[in-house]
Amino acid sequence: MITRMSSLFLRTLREDPADAEVPSHKLLVRAGYVRRVAPGGYSWLPLGLRVLRNVERVVREEMDAIGAQEIQFPALLPKEPYEATNRWTEYGPNLFRLKDRKGADYLLGPTHEELFTLTVKGEYSSYKDYPVTLYQIQTKYRDEARPRAGILRGREFVMKDSYSFDLDDEGLSASYQAHRDAYIKIFDRLGVEYVICSATSGAMGGSASEEFLAVAPTGEDTFVRSTGSDYAANVEAVVTPAPPARPLEGLPASQVHHTPATPTIDTLVAFLNGAGLGREFTAADTLKNVLLKTRQPGAKEWELLGVGVPGDREVDQKRLEASLEPAEVALLDDADFARNPFLVKGYIGPKALLDNGVRYLVDPRVVTGTAWVTGADTADHHVVDLVAGRDFTPDGTIEAAEVRAGDPAPDGTGTLVAARGIEIGHIFQLGRKYADAFGLDALGADSKPIRITMGSYGIGVSRLVAVLAEQLFDDQGLNWPREISPFDLHVVVAGKDEALKAGGEDLAAKLDAEGLSVLLDDRSTSPGVKFKDAELVGVPTIVVVGRGLANGVVEVKDRRSGERVEVPVAEVVDHLKGLVRG
Repeated sequence: MITRMSSLFLRTLREDPADAEVPSHKLLVRAGYVRRVAPGGYSWLPLGLRVLRNVERVVREEMDAIGAQEIQFPALLPKEPYEATNRWTEYGPNLFRLKDRKGADYLLGPTHEELFTLTVKGEYSSYKDYPVTLYQIQTKYRDEARPRAGILRGREFVMKDSYSFDLDDEGLSASYQAHRDAYIKIFDRLGVEYVICSATSGAMGGSASEEFLAVAPTGEDTFVRSTGSDYAANVEAVVTPAPPARPLEGLPASQVHHTPATPTIDTLVAFLNGAGLGREFTAADTLKNVLLKTRQPGAKEWELLGVGVPGDREVDQKRLEASLEPAEVALLDDADFARNPFLVKGYIGPKALLDNGVRYLVDPRVVTGTAWVTGADTADHHVVDLVAGRDFTPDGTIEAAEVRAGDPAPDGTGTLVAARGIEIGHIFQLGRKYADAFGLDALGADSKPIRITMGSYGIGVSRLVAVLAEQLFDDQGLNWPREISPFDLHVVVAGKDEALKAGGEDLAAKLDAEGLSVLLDDRSTSPGVKFKDAELVGVPTIVVVGRGLANGVVEVKDRRSGERVEVPVAEVVDHLKGLVRG
């Protein structure tokens, strides 16, 4: 069926929307693909819905190819399954909670592990039933505090989530690899530029976890790559290589020094280098102690936590929160310091923390035998040459310090370089977290129960539309890959002459008869407006029926390269079929 722009529900805009910050948001609105309804909520107009459905098709084909079976759950879910896994609490304010007319608690599903697990438990009971992989493509809901960038980060979005159910860890590994391979095929077919990064599991739980990040300077995720290998990781998942422990013998004794007016690292280093201590100090020689409070999901009381990092590095809030998840984390306020007078702002050291039972975690670089300058727990005083493993023993390590370009790669192959990306897929080996919560067992051949092990695998389907727009736009507009373009061909009638109109209609009809999807610009507006709209809409091949028709040719333009060729009318259908079908 030919789609005519004269009747298509479409209004293009010449100006960027006022609230748009990133290219994909600007162009998807300007080209008439989406319209904002509320913060984080968008309507999909006909062009946008065609692209969204094409992304879904690619995802569905590759999921079906690995033997996954599609099902559909409701978005409105009861509270009880999420209480059983504690995620009713763990999700915190990101969860949309509501009550029905009888006062029963419900939520809008952010993800569906609980429902998948309960469904399999309700249907399967024998080891002969396994393995099985189920998936759905469905709308999810998360109450983002700051929805932004159009459909890149909304409160309502379309996601593909699949779940594998296996009898043992070897089966889980095979299911995980099958999904990993399928994701590579999906993203390659879509033409996304992406990297596969080691990642944290977060509220999903589980062990092995990898993230597929689309490379984009506007991305919210920072990832790092090694200069010497294919190592890549989200900064939250980077494991700091710990230096070897040093011998304690022969190290100088620690000494407390009066260091007036030195509450910051910079002021401390400047003072030490002017104090005649016989050596040069840098921020990397200092140990900065940051005081936090943490609270586990469902708990009422906060607990103090001290985090020690080298003074030349800042604490990365995302890395800190990922290390402590699912606990809630906050900095201490003045009232907290007042309740704990042993905490001296700007001069906190390990001794007061450990003496007062405050859990103290340090950066992995703080190993036995390393000497530090740090707070002496007294105003205007620091201790020099405080040695880890001799003068203080932390309770453990924590990945909280910022990761910087030039840091050694964790795999020992080179140094790290940083880039920005957008999460488009995430795969987890969940293990038995949800199977344990709901008692998901299969009766084995020996009549003994086997606890099922699970994997969870997500793709941001609607987000991929924005990601491709973000990666492939140019100065004129959108630039879709052929696999998901709303149409195969955009035929522009460049003039009001009846012969041109008839030629455009005839060509569109012939292309349609060959099974190609055609957007025909048959409007009575000027050729200039039509050309601008064709560039903005972004169909990969633009066919111009214009003055050349009198000489028996039409112009075929490649939207991405800008290359233009004149093709005889008698040959153009075969030519275009070759372009579209390769």
